[in-house]
Parts: sequence; C-alpha cells; structure tokens
Amino acid sequence: MTKPNPKPKARKSKDKSASSFILHPPSFPLVLILMGSKSDWEVMRNADETLSNFGIAHESRVISAHRTPELAAEIAQGAEERGVKIIIAAAGGAAHLAGVMAAHTVLPVLGVPMKSEALNGLDSLLSTVQMPAGIPVGTLAIGKAGATNAALFAIAILALARPELGEKLKSFRRDQEKKILETVLD
Repeated sequence: MTKPNPKPKARKSKDKSASSFILHPPSFPLVLILMGSKSDWEVMRNADETLSNFGIAHESRVISAHRTPELAAEIAQGAEERGVKIIIAAAGGAAHLAGVMAAHTVLPVLGVPMKSEALNGLDSLLSTVQMPAGIPVGTLAIGKAGATNAALFAIAILALARPELGEKLKSFRRDQEKKILETVLD
C-alpha cells in the first residue's frame, strides 16, 4: 500500500518568470515536463497528453538551462520535496536542459532531444545522450516519438510502486497489439 504524497513544505521561490505552466490534474505533480522554449510545446504536448490519458498528475512548463539557470537549478533541487518522482526535460541544439536538471537532483531525468534547424536534431541528441559517468539522463528519441515514449517510460517507472498503473500500461499495450492485428490493407 502506497502512502499519499506528503504536502510539500512552503518554499520561497525566486520564480518571477511570466512562463506559464499547466498542472494536470490539480494536485501535486508526480512528473515534471520541462522544455527549453515555447516552440517545444507542439512536440512535448504528446508527453502531456499521454500522462493525462493515464491519469498521472503532472506539470508542464518552459524553463531554460541557459536563460534561466538559477530557476532551473531551483526547480530541480525542490522537485523531490514537492513529491515529484520523475522529470522529463526537452531542449534543442546544445541547450541541454535534461543534463542541468540531472546535475541538481537524484530523481530520474528523461531527456527528449528536439529537432533543430542546424543539424536536424542530431546536435540535440548528442548533447542529451553524452552525459558524463555519474550523472545519468535516460535519453529518448528525437521529437514526437521521444516525447510519447518519455511519458510511457515515466509511467512504467511509477508503476513499480503503483500496481494499478502497471495494469493500465498492460491494457495500453494490448490495445496497441489489437490495432495492429485488426489493420487491413486496401
């Protein structure tokens, strides 16, 4: 039997950003979805929707490893105290938000490289996957598939302590199999 998340202690935040965030459902988030810029939302919405479909409390917001480094560190350092269990972080180019978050927390961090104009996302992938030993980031695919799989991976991690999520994940997989088996080619 899992205990409910304790109410986090009040913290004075330095967060003065106008960056909006979305909290689904209205409770303490288990997963943080962070992205380096608003332009990443089109892709990261897939992680948000996947978590919503599974009923996972989460928060989605824009922060920057380079333009708001103190805020990024504060969010990472305070996440565990807030009851967060997993961080999903996405960024493009060499703006390695996932690595910055991982450097400031022991929570699992899943990185989603964003497609970039310069190198079609290869720069994002390499900056996310090439972490030094001792500061791990679980790196997913570039773009939409990575965003969706990051959410599913987060659900699988949460399911280790929440059997009902494991059952939902098994049902999701069975539904995927059924769709393939029912596929008819014209």
